[in-house]
Amino acid sequence: MGAFGGCCGTVTEKALSSLAVGEGGVVSKIGGDGGLKRRILEMGLVPGTEIRVERKAPLNDPVSVWFRGYELSLRVDEADAVFVRPKGCAGCGGGCK
Repeated sequence: MGAFGGCCGTVTEKALSSLAVGEGGVVSKIGGDGGLKRRILEMGLVPGTEIRVERKAPLNDPVSVWFRGYELSLRVDEADAVFVRPKGCAGCGGGCK
């Protein structure tokens, strides 16, 4: 079943930091305060972006992710603010792949 535990009807968004190495999805929203949110968006992590966790350091800080053709390391507070949903899931209408 993967990180999300079911199909779209029962799936909730998950923080990027909670995914295991090799898991991924599509960015659904960016949380955090103004400065943190702006920094994440400026990195290119915007809603609709496909993303995958590549590596995690001890204590999950930093989290290395792959998106848009490159690898980026995020601090755990940044990864906590990025929310993902399963790829192919519109949120509630089925269609998970």
